[in-house]
Amino acid sequence: MSKRIEAKHKIDRRLGENLWGRPSSPLNARAYGPGQHGQRRKGKTSDYGLQLRAKQNFLFNDAATTEKAFKKLYTEAARIKGDTGERLIGLLESRLDAVVYRAKFVSTVFAARQFVSHGHILVNGKRVNIPSYQVQPGDKVEIKEKSKQLAVVLEANQLAERDVPEYVEVDHGKQLATYVRVPALGDVPYPVQMEPNLVVEFYSR
Repeated sequence: MSKRIEAKHKIDRRLGENLWGRPSSPLNARAYGPGQHGQRRKGKTSDYGLQLRAKQNFLFNDAATTEKAFKKLYTEAARIKGDTGERLIGLLESRLDAVVYRAKFVSTVFAARQFVSHGHILVNGKRVNIPSYQVQPGDKVEIKEKSKQLAVVLEANQLAERDVPEYVEVDHGKQLATYVRVPALGDVPYPVQMEPNLVVEFYSR
C-alpha cells in the first residue's frame, strides 16, 4: 500500500502548489515554503529542477502512485505510438481510482483509492478493488448497491468546488459513471498547471 510519509499540506508548501485544489491548503494564506528559510528569495531553478518538479506534481497529485508505479506508467506511455506526455495523461486518468474521483463519487483522490480498495466499486457489474485497474472507454463504473447511501458518497455528489469532466458521464441518481473516452491534457481539470513535456525530458536524460 502506498503511503504519503509527509503531511499533504507540507507537500503543498514545499512545491509551492495547491496540488489538490483544497480550500484548506496553507498556500491560500502562506504562499511560500515551510521552515525558517521558506520566505527567502530563491535563485533561478535549473532545467533539471523544473523537470523534477513537473514529475513531482504528477506523482503527488495521484494519491496511489508510487515512484516505481509512475515510472512503469511512463515506460508504457513511451512504448505506445504517439505523444508520450499525452499518453501518460491518458494512462493516469484511466486508473479506476481516478475515474471514481472525477465522477465525484468521493471528495478527494485519497478517498478514491481507499473507496476502491475497500470493495465499494463495480466495473461492468463486477467488483474491482484494485485502484490502478485500467478502465477502458465505454466501461461502466458503479458504486455497489449497499454503498450508494454512504454519507461520504452523498456529500461528494453535492460538491460545488469541482465539476465532472466531459470524458466521464455520471448519473448520480444511480451512482453510475461511464468512462467515455481517454482524455488529453486540456480535458483534465487539474488544479495546477501540469507539464508532461518536462516529465518526458526528465526520464529522457
